[in-house]
Amino acid sequence: MTAVYQDSPLPDDDRRTRLYAGDLFVFSPRPSVNALRDFARERIAEAFGALDPVTAQFHMPVESYVAVLAKLKPAFINHPRCKDLLQTILADFGCDLSRTYFDVPRLRSSTSGGYLTSGIAYAFHPHRDTWYSAPFSQLNWWFPVYEIEPSNGMAFHPGYWSQGVANSSRIYNYAEWNAHGRKEAAKHILTDTRPQPRAEEPLELDPQIRLVPPPGGLIMFSGAQMHSTVPNTSGKTRFSIDFRLVNIDDVRAGRGAANVDSACTGTTLRDYLRGTDLAHLPDDLVARYDTPSRGVAVPSHP
Repeated sequence: MTAVYQDSPLPDDDRRTRLYAGDLFVFSPRPSVNALRDFARERIAEAFGALDPVTAQFHMPVESYVAVLAKLKPAFINHPRCKDLLQTILADFGCDLSRTYFDVPRLRSSTSGGYLTSGIAYAFHPHRDTWYSAPFSQLNWWFPVYEIEPSNGMAFHPGYWSQGVANSSRIYNYAEWNAHGRKEAAKHILTDTRPQPRAEEPLELDPQIRLVPPPGGLIMFSGAQMHSTVPNTSGKTRFSIDFRLVNIDDVRAGRGAANVDSACTGTTLRDYLRGTDLAHLPDDLVARYDTPSRGVAVPSHP
């Protein structure tokens, strides 16, 4: 059974253990997270000008909206201020910055009523991040930038935590995605034809868990957790930020969630930066997880 911890005082080592077992953690807003939230709000407001970002979709042709996001999102992701703010968040939550490595924070958007669900605002079908070459020690931290509702957030499908499903993760190689798929996001407006892993059998999405934290309220979950973008029927665009963490000791020891059905190749570990000095993970360690040949599963216990 998946447990949900609210404002848990567990230290990071114990918290990671519970996350690897499929539990969820949710935290009330803190000044450290609010600082990144507010920085995102500033960038979003600047991008949309006089329009309210959560309703701007109703006042813009979709092509113009895509053009705004195509500038806004990479500028935010690559802004050095984001890394500084993220380091502060990690320290606030008790992470050992010398052992914790993070990927840059991603700014996500989910528009209402099917206005834009592909490309740069892709609406994710039920999936595990481990289908996308994520290590099984990856932990995801997610929070909304503005108020959200159950009808425009994210859903977890805990019935699949330990149950594998037929899926097409075998088609996915992270290096190939970086070389081709990621760069083409802004070209996919009406439909998204980029090959992405998805279930190859019908899924039973209920029971599901929809957590609705306030802006800056943080959700933590394993990259192996089945989750999806909720079909947005709220009449408002949802903006959120997520980033991913690994602990180098867990990566070395092969600690993490179990691999129940992932068969992708390559690894995202080269993207991670050390919390103290932004150094990358050692090449020899990354190489243990990098599987270049199609059809070879990413190791859960190297």
